[in-house]
Amino acid sequence: MGKKSILDLHKMKKAGEKATWVTAYDFPMAQFAQDAGIDMILVGDSLGMVTLGYQGTVQVTMEDCISHCQAVKRGASKTFIIGDMPFGAYHESDAQAVYNAVRFLKEANVDAIKLEGGLRVESRIKAISDAGIVVFGHIGLTPQSAGQLGGFKAQGLYVDSARELIEDAIAIEKAGALALLLEAVPPELTEFISNKLSIPVYSIGAGLPCDGQLIICGDMLGMFQAFTPKFVKKYANVAEIITNAFKEYIEDVKTEKFPEDKHVYHIKDSLEDFEKLFDEFK
Repeated sequence: MGKKSILDLHKMKKAGEKATWVTAYDFPMAQFAQDAGIDMILVGDSLGMVTLGYQGTVQVTMEDCISHCQAVKRGASKTFIIGDMPFGAYHESDAQAVYNAVRFLKEANVDAIKLEGGLRVESRIKAISDAGIVVFGHIGLTPQSAGQLGGFKAQGLYVDSARELIEDAIAIEKAGALALLLEAVPPELTEFISNKLSIPVYSIGAGLPCDGQLIICGDMLGMFQAFTPKFVKKYANVAEIITNAFKEYIEDVKTEKFPEDKHVYHIKDSLEDFEKLFDEFK
């Protein structure tokens, strides 16, 4: 199966075929995802929490995102890759938004960019789309504006807030976005928006009735330990495996079980010749 294009993703929506995507931030994780047959990889600004150890995403820079996108591209060159526009990269003006979106394509060779917000970033989406760049929208729980939302909380649980999200979704499509990510909203709202829009609508914590699912690699693999969102299914507990491996290594070194003979290099000349060499420096 070849690399997906945005047209393939639209065809999948029409055919009712679910798309799979996952975050990745480095070369090996990207390789693993591609080898497994993932449809898309998001190099999300979640790297700030999962990889860089920040408390949130706002500290992530364009340089961070581009560097990690480059690594992911090297690991998954045959996979559709989305670069995440970090906080501050598109907030000043349409021109700034286009400039930084172009950087993603020119410097990291991604296939699309994603940015958060609905009506308030409508002009940004239009400007980037008019520049010939594929845009993914993102509404619901938007981590970059979590402070305004009162924290990392589900959205659209009440009629008034659901109405705002529907209006945002419609505006995003009209502005030229070619896909939309819904985060932490109820499935009833997800289903309505997915049916309302002609572009693919994807879920991260937004339930089943849509065109595909996104999950954070650190969450699904049990690597990120600070907290686990309600909507995460853990498919592995890599943190436990890695920690136990470190413990075993420490024990082996302390008790001289490592390195064994098979782990060392052996001299090619005679031991006597080496002893003579050592005697020269005594």
